[in-house]
Amino acid sequence: MSTALVIDDSRAMRLLVGSTLASFGFQVLEAGNGAEALRVIEEEPLRLSLLTVDWNMPVLNGLQFVRQIRSDVRFRHIPIVMITSECQPAQIEEALETGVDEYIMKPFNQDGLREKFALLGIGQ
Repeated sequence: MSTALVIDDSRAMRLLVGSTLASFGFQVLEAGNGAEALRVIEEEPLRLSLLTVDWNMPVLNGLQFVRQIRSDVRFRHIPIVMITSECQPAQIEEALETGVDEYIMKPFNQDGLREKFALLGIGQ
């Protein structure tokens, strides 16, 4: 079974994204910020096959988290989907240049989420 880590400080967003991923057969782990996510990743380095991350979170934001993950050769292969309310073209470009594989803007619905995941070959 594939495992996804959903990283967002909003419990409601973690539940929404997590339930969509669970419908694709993922086991879902959760973290409320980037620092928590790094701890989870260190505990589960071989199981994770997808990360979703919000940009705006306390302690360690999503972009800082992505930089740390992409700087570690052990985790460079894991697809990262940023799910955020940040919608300026410069922010999208920065996230993609930092190492995000797909970018989803809030608000969204489950169909939109499924479409973006399909671009990564998830849920097909």
